[in-house]
Amino acid sequence: MAEITEELTPSQIVAELDKYIVGQKNAKRAVAVALRNRYRRRLLPEDLRDEVIPKNILMIGPTGVGKTEIARRLATLARAPFIKVEATKFTEVGYVGRDVDSMVRDLVQVAIRLVESEKIAEVQAAAEERAIDRILDIMQPMRSTPTRNRREGAETPDLTRAIRQMMGPLFGTNSTVTTENETETPSPPPQEPTPSEIEEQNDLARRERIRERLRRQLVSGVLDDDKVDITVEESQGMVMMQNFSPQGMEEMGMDVQSMLGGMLPKRHKKRRVSIAEAKQIFTQEEAQNLIDRDSLVREAIERAEQSGIIFVDEIDKIAGAGRGPGSGGGPDVSREGVQRDILPIIEGSTVNTKYGPVRTDHVLFIAAGAFHVSKPSDLIPELQGRLPIRVELENLTESDFKRILTEPRNALTRQYVSLLATEGVMVEFTDDAISELARIAAEVNRSSENIGARRLHTVLERLLEDVSFEAPDMEDKQVLVNAEYVRSRLDDVVKNEDLSRYIL
Repeated sequence: MAEITEELTPSQIVAELDKYIVGQKNAKRAVAVALRNRYRRRLLPEDLRDEVIPKNILMIGPTGVGKTEIARRLATLARAPFIKVEATKFTEVGYVGRDVDSMVRDLVQVAIRLVESEKIAEVQAAAEERAIDRILDIMQPMRSTPTRNRREGAETPDLTRAIRQMMGPLFGTNSTVTTENETETPSPPPQEPTPSEIEEQNDLARRERIRERLRRQLVSGVLDDDKVDITVEESQGMVMMQNFSPQGMEEMGMDVQSMLGGMLPKRHKKRRVSIAEAKQIFTQEEAQNLIDRDSLVREAIERAEQSGIIFVDEIDKIAGAGRGPGSGGGPDVSREGVQRDILPIIEGSTVNTKYGPVRTDHVLFIAAGAFHVSKPSDLIPELQGRLPIRVELENLTESDFKRILTEPRNALTRQYVSLLATEGVMVEFTDDAISELARIAAEVNRSSENIGARRLHTVLERLLEDVSFEAPDMEDKQVLVNAEYVRSRLDDVVKNEDLSRYIL
């Protein structure tokens, strides 16, 4: 699999991450090196390649500073399967709940969808052509009976000769079998087509002309709003059930149709849809028919094994606060057990999935946690050793908030401007408004719980609440957001500390 990391150096990977994430240089450098090492590993001799294990990362920092976003953007950049799991969702073997193996099964499922979307893109053009043909067959079908090239009851010379050769031995004579010395009976002259045959040929030619005209209209979209009756396969869907296993009870889905294959008859139903929707439905069906499912699964498993990224968040919540002397058990009794269950997955093991066994030796694990109460050394030593790269993410400052509001491609101010523009409302943020918003977000974070950049979401939502509500009915579609506008709507809430805890 050719990844984008073959062309990007670590510095270029950091530059790509800078387009969406402000600050956190050390964390970006760590993940950039880890990603580049995967490319370097593929260039090694095969005997050494399997010996190089990924350098898993432990990110330490409060919520809202970019831990998850860095990992997610990295996976998008590398076109790698990525999942985020919460360590607190897992339980120790023997307890009721999700087992740690489910993170690998989820990763494979993501890889299947990722590869499937790529395969569909490859066959999209051919699938669209087949979809057009199916719609044409509904709107203007060709004659079901083939064109007769001869009068009914007449035999061709080849057919007559074959019948004589088969029937000759039955009558004890070979007189009808031609030999090399015999001269073959000359074929009768071609017969003139009958009026009915001429009429049938003309009808076929007319239908072909109509189909070509309809094809051009279907491709151009002229007929998209017209209605057509189609027959589609009825999906059997997923059957959810509880799985009782030695690792506990977990909910899993089974695709009955794919499991039983051709044993279940396919059910069809008729629908009346627009031609635009019919093209979409038929294109999806034809794309699925053009894809080799076995090849897709093999590639997806390889992608998950060699390029998968699993982000384990809140790992500090299972770092036993109860590992020290004198600590009690209680509801946290399974914390260390969860760590020991996660350990073999990170070390490298084989997990059985419905698509086949999957090895985790080269999956990149990025663990993260705030570590306010516990510390990384509270993790069991074996797990600490499997997270050799540790980076501490910095708290976001007021200046960071200013940059977050304006610099990233997905900056919040740009999102709100674009959303309200759909209603015809033109919102403009001035520089002093950006500074005031950053100041308020930083102040609320200091006076209450520090939730990092997520505070900007609550502040902006409160700021533009009235505009968002009244946008469809506003007469004046111009809104200038300056510092005075920000203070008039947020100062009362910010000054009332008890109120700000609920609203901001």
